[in-house]
Amino acid sequence: MPTSTHPLFARVYARVRPAMDRQGAADHRRRLLAGLVGDVVEVGAGDGGNFTSYPSTVSSVLAVEPEPYLRARATEQARAAAVPIEVVDASGDRLPVPDESVDAAVLSLVLCSVRDPAAVLAEAFRIVRPGGSLRFYEHVVADGAGALRRVQRVVDATLWPRLLGGCHTGRDAAKSIVAAGFVVDEIHRFAFPPGRPSPASPHILGRATRPATRKPAG
Repeated sequence: MPTSTHPLFARVYARVRPAMDRQGAADHRRRLLAGLVGDVVEVGAGDGGNFTSYPSTVSSVLAVEPEPYLRARATEQARAAAVPIEVVDASGDRLPVPDESVDAAVLSLVLCSVRDPAAVLAEAFRIVRPGGSLRFYEHVVADGAGALRRVQRVVDATLWPRLLGGCHTGRDAAKSIVAAGFVVDEIHRFAFPPGRPSPASPHILGRATRPATRKPAG
């Protein structure tokens, strides 16, 4: 999601998000959140596009969004949700949540645009209780070293991040999730939107668990 330094793109995103949902993103959101229970933190909630997809088994959602325009839209969306949602002004690398206090963290199209994905994932690891869940839905680096990967390198080094809210097309979110200490339980890879290749078309969707003990890096 756009950060507070990209107010213009925040407005563009809020306009195009419903069209993305009609192309299939709404189904991805439902799959992302299916089966969640207990207390949840959503990092980079944007305009609240996920809110109506939270199942009734969720006790509460703390939705973190630093961008003022999107946060206001998310606050409106929260009123239509089936579960209690509080929208707060905070960033993913400094979550206003105690250690090991929530059942799940949700990252939805956010790791591409944050300044430090490792810091955001470290915070997610910190707040999720041992045995708790990380749900992720991200566009990511293309597999291999083919033409699409070369295009991603070029656009990430030029104007793409400036024009699209800090978005980077070539980040390896799955690798970063594992590096943060999570164990990936399930991951699906797909292109979105279907039949319209672009530097941002490779996507992943899945779930990971915070283990009881963290293995040493390396």
